[in-house]
Amino acid sequence: MNRAVRDSRSTGSHGAATVGGGQASGAREPGTVRDRRKDPRDPPAVRHGSRRASAFLARRSLPAHRRAWAAVIAATAAAAALIGAFAFVLGSLLVATPPVDRYAGADAVVAADQKVSYTAKPWGSEPRTATAYLSERARLDRSLLAKAAGADGVARAVADDSVPVTVGGGTSAVGRSWPSAVLTPYELTGGRAPEAATDVVLDTALVPAGIGPGDRVELQVDGAARSYTLTGVADMGHRGKGAPAVFFTERRLTALAGHPDTVDAIGIVAKEGVAADALRDSVDRALPERAGAGSDRGVRVLTGTERGEAEQLGALGGRGDQLALLGSIGGTVLMVALLVIGSTLSQAIHQRSGELALLRAVGATPRQLRSAIGREAGRISATAAVLGGIGAVPLGLAMRSLLTTDALPLPVPVWLPVAAAGAAALIVTVLVRPVAMLAARGITKLRPAAALGAASSPEPSEPGRFRTITGLVLAFSGVGSAGLATSQSGQTAAVAASGAATSLVIAVALLGPWIARVAMRVLGTPVRKAGGVSGFLAARTASAHTRRLGAALTPIVLVVAFVCVQLAAGTTMERAADRQAAAALRADLVATAPGAGLPAGAAQAVRGAPGVTAATGVLRSSVVLAHREVGEPKLSNLPVLGVTASQLSGTLDPEVTSGDLERLTGRGTVAVGAERADSLGVSTGDTVELRLGDGTKAKLRVVAVYERSLGLGEFMLPREALAAHVSAARDASLLIGTDPRSGAAATAAVRKALAPYSGVLVRPAEANDVRIAPAVSDEDNAMVIIGVGVIGGFALLSVISTLALITTGRRGEFRLLRMVGTGRGQLRRMLVLETGLVTVAGLVIGTVVAAVPLTAFAVSATGSAPYMPPAQYGVLVAAVTVAALVATVVPGSSGGRFVLKRRKG
Repeated sequence: MNRAVRDSRSTGSHGAATVGGGQASGAREPGTVRDRRKDPRDPPAVRHGSRRASAFLARRSLPAHRRAWAAVIAATAAAAALIGAFAFVLGSLLVATPPVDRYAGADAVVAADQKVSYTAKPWGSEPRTATAYLSERARLDRSLLAKAAGADGVARAVADDSVPVTVGGGTSAVGRSWPSAVLTPYELTGGRAPEAATDVVLDTALVPAGIGPGDRVELQVDGAARSYTLTGVADMGHRGKGAPAVFFTERRLTALAGHPDTVDAIGIVAKEGVAADALRDSVDRALPERAGAGSDRGVRVLTGTERGEAEQLGALGGRGDQLALLGSIGGTVLMVALLVIGSTLSQAIHQRSGELALLRAVGATPRQLRSAIGREAGRISATAAVLGGIGAVPLGLAMRSLLTTDALPLPVPVWLPVAAAGAAALIVTVLVRPVAMLAARGITKLRPAAALGAASSPEPSEPGRFRTITGLVLAFSGVGSAGLATSQSGQTAAVAASGAATSLVIAVALLGPWIARVAMRVLGTPVRKAGGVSGFLAARTASAHTRRLGAALTPIVLVVAFVCVQLAAGTTMERAADRQAAAALRADLVATAPGAGLPAGAAQAVRGAPGVTAATGVLRSSVVLAHREVGEPKLSNLPVLGVTASQLSGTLDPEVTSGDLERLTGRGTVAVGAERADSLGVSTGDTVELRLGDGTKAKLRVVAVYERSLGLGEFMLPREALAAHVSAARDASLLIGTDPRSGAAATAAVRKALAPYSGVLVRPAEANDVRIAPAVSDEDNAMVIIGVGVIGGFALLSVISTLALITTGRRGEFRLLRMVGTGRGQLRRMLVLETGLVTVAGLVIGTVVAAVPLTAFAVSATGSAPYMPPAQYGVLVAAVTVAALVATVVPGSSGGRFVLKRRKG
């Protein structure tokens, strides 16, 4: 009997009432119904005595269970560190703003609003508004330039346009007008400003060695490379992270930009002494509400750190996406943390059920026992909160480094580490004590007579009725959500599948003993037959302690299900998209120009080359679709391809099911993927309303419906329809079909035709050249590392802490086995076999739990089975197996040595 029980006996030497705290008054017998809760009729001395008894039990019991509490502290501290790290990153994202480089010399910047909105009334609710950021630049009417220049406090207003430029053999740069150099600011370090259409000024970072003012330089802007006169060299006042600049005359730059009636933005230089707020108000009053005639885009006047929003168009939209993803992952983190903390605490308290039952039998009231355990948990939660809060800072910094980019660097304000650590500590402190008291409720609510029986046999054979019913309801709910996902599409299917996975994992945690019993019926016989004496012992001990086995299964199921769902969902979509893109590709060659892209003239030049049968440029952009999902208004930013319809037969086959792609011409037509057409209820001849990349509304007539939308995107538009609504009308690639009989001669002819275009690469075409999402972005990789690596690592730590706690609590069992003649080798083999049994069962159940929602999602999204690379699954199996072995064999071996020493003594 441990020290806490001995102390309770000594405390009760003058009668059980001393522990109960109420017998001395002669009011009632301990253990009655009224004694189980705080009674307002108790005199203050009695209530004070009860609190002292609880504090005494907690104080004396805590050192006696330090091994169990150490495992709880480890799991709880890890949960606190993870929660604090997410709070750290979310806080950094909320205060992040794009850096100011290009407009560092401007006091204000006038730009069109880059957001669109959609308002609709959900079912039985008030109208709601959804917003989305545009991927392409929304431009201003050029007439606003004069109005901005006439505002009070404005010394100068400058139109700022830009075009992509390739310098020399392939260096990417941005072309700007020389008057806009003041906005950075740039200053001449040699030579003069450009005056003629063939004059340029280069950034010092672009000037080749041995070249100076008066020399000729090769530049590619709107077509083939041509020679310009270098009239001057300029250097910026600061060296930012943006692309270096090439300066033309304002007239030449306007012609190269191709939109003479609009400008990208207007830079404002204020008069001396004009404050930023006063300048903003003055310019805002001078400008109309809209960016131009017929436009619904608002006009924004940006000052201070807001000026960076006019430079990095995708920064705020990317921040919103990251916040949504991290918020979703953060919800999973809280769920996982609650499961881990609850499971670990429940197991730690369950191992003391005999002691608690005995204390109950000798007079301790239920309230005293729960209060004592709550006090213990409160003390260890303080330690865990401190450790977790400290660990949250380096973990948060590591996660921040994965998400920060040049377009949106994440700051670290002085208050953020303290706030993140404090949030983690507060959440853990609030969670631990009530969870511990709830876990102890089952044994502490017994009457003294029943508690005596529980003390001699504390292992319950099955979970309680409420727990069983709740687990079954969640299991059916998870299967039902998975079934719902198969009949949905898009985000709705993903949400239903995610809900199914969460419900099933919690159901496994609640139904652990039942699942363990079934697992033993399946795996127990092979273990007994293959393991000899050790196998017999492993099977018998596992069968006798199904609750303990269920507790061991829960963290393994959690980590396997979570990692499988996170990894397989992405790889399933990628595999399906790769297959569709490969099936759609008909081109033999592809030409690319990394950085600046290819001008439209490149495709025409290639079409005239010998052996070429077709050539189409691929212009990448996006459209915004307003629709509803489960009644809620939704704006989806969807990537699209712009192609030349007359050249598709030899380069690309989207697998048209109705209509004709030859009619995909002009600015009022669109081809739609079959799944999206079904969800919108449209077919050939109908119209769909979209917003193009710059926010322009467009009603487009559907001329074709095609199948391969996963690989090629849900909408396909004519290239000429997109060209006027993108920031730069440059093709991402050029698909080229050749005559099979021409062989290498066609490749040589293509290279010759593209020779006037700088930095162009010609190679065999592959599926990634036409796939709508051609590569996994750094942001996607960062989210995978955070979602799988960080949370998966925490779940693995929960496997170790839970199994180590269970093994440590079996010292009495190991001692008894040693006393009846079990050898140390047999004991070790028994532990290995038990670990193998638990690991195999956990892997199988976790895989099944993941397979149910994954199958539903894969069938609805791709029409195929889910896919996870074997190598990834093998790494997961190896990690779980190693963690389980470390958590059981190492504590078990040390326990065996301890027993051996005691036996010899």
